[in-house]
Formats: sequence, C-alpha cells, structure tokens
Amino acid sequence: MSGGGGGGEPKRQKTEAVKYGDIFKNVHGELAYKPIVPRDAATMQAAEKMVLGQAQKGSIADVMQSVAAMNELTGAVSHDDTTDVSREHGGVTITDTTAGGIRVITESIGDQVLGQYTKPAVELVEPTAVGADAITIGEALEAAGRSSWDKPVEKSDAAAIKAAEIRSASKGTNEISPDGIGGAAQAAADRNERAVCDEDKIKLGEILENASCKLDMGDKAATREDAEVVIAAEIRNDPTMATHHCGVAETVAAAARLNTK
Repeated sequence: MSGGGGGGEPKRQKTEAVKYGDIFKNVHGELAYKPIVPRDAATMQAAEKMVLGQAQKGSIADVMQSVAAMNELTGAVSHDDTTDVSREHGGVTITDTTAGGIRVITESIGDQVLGQYTKPAVELVEPTAVGADAITIGEALEAAGRSSWDKPVEKSDAAAIKAAEIRSASKGTNEISPDGIGGAAQAAADRNERAVCDEDKIKLGEILENASCKLDMGDKAATREDAEVVIAAEIRNDPTMATHHCGVAETVAAAARLNTK
C-alpha cells in the first residue's frame, strides 16, 4: 500500500507529439512522422533571418515555433529534443525569388516544400504617395473574382476577404458586419465544405462581383501593409500554407505594387 501525502507535483502525462505531416499537408514519407521540436523550429527561424533579413510573421518558422512550443508544453517533447531533420532530410532551404513584382518565398526541408507564400516586392510608401487614380482594395477584390471566377470558395479565401474588408475600412476597426462581403465569403466556405459536388459549390467570382459596392465600411487604395495582412490571413488558413495563384492575396499584392509606380 502506497503512502499518502507524498511531496512533489505529479508528472504530466506525455501526449503524442504533433508531427510534420499533421501540419504541412505536402509532406510525405519519413519526415511526415517526425515530431516538430524546438530545435527544428530554431533552425528554420535562423535560415529565415539569414535569407530574408528577419523572421517573418505567419511564416513556416513561426508556425513551427508555435507547434514546437505546444509539443513541449504537453510533454510530448523536451526543449532539448532534436530530430536531426536538417541533416537526415537534406537540410533547410529557403528561396526568395521575384516575378512580376511579387516575391515568392519557398521554405523546404530537403526536396519537400513545407510552404510557399508571396509578398509584394514594393518599397514601403506613405499613404500620401498613393495617387488619386490608385487601385482600391475593392477593385483588387473584383479583379481576383474575375481571375478566379470558377474557384470554389475555401476558408483561406474567406479569411483573406475578411482581412481585406477590415483593411478597407475608412475608420480603423477589427470587426466586420456578418452581412458584409467577408460574412458572405465565410458562409460560402462553410456551405462548400458540406457540398458533395463542385457544381453545387459557391464560386469566388459570385462573392467578389461588384466587391467595391459591398464594402459597407468604405474603400481605400491598396498599400503594402494591406497586402501583407491579406497574404498572412490567406496563408494561415490554407492547408498547404500557400497563397492561391491569381487569388485574393496575390491580386491585392499586385494592386499595392502598381499603386507605388
């Protein structure tokens, strides 16, 4: 019979670690079953700082750090655990290329891409430097709708549209109306998840048609800061941690670039 009143706190029960394959849907093979540990995240963050000049908010390293911290908190891994991911799987690689005024940043381990995202390749400008004929956020949303008319609305699209709606407001706010374009996009994404056939899904073009008129809180010229917020929202809600080609984020980024010329 064990004695009662023993000192010390009971040990936290060790839970199963979140693995690469749980977070990064493109990952396969042995890497998919490796747990994400703090040292892996630190390696990716160091690579980001080396290639991009600083760690990027909402980036792969940022996601890895959050997951690694959760794994450590639940007792699934320890702070000093290492999986030798960078050595066993070909090393951490970050590429930063520019095409058509858009920076494309790809973060990989070996030949497996963890994620890809875009940023506008524009210099930061003051709002007063944006011309009177600048492209507005609403116009950029309309352009995205025309470019990706038949694309079924997904959660990442809805998140990007909601972020764009907030950024377009003439007065600073973090709230959107459930009856606005962001609310409509979210309702479409929720419905599409339940739809069996693509034919039954609501398309991006339907939501973004005449978007300028649907921005109840106002509209304004698209800037680099707006583009970065919209890009981050789309990436965070995409299972592959990437933006959609000619989607909401890339179109707002393109508008921001054109507005600085």
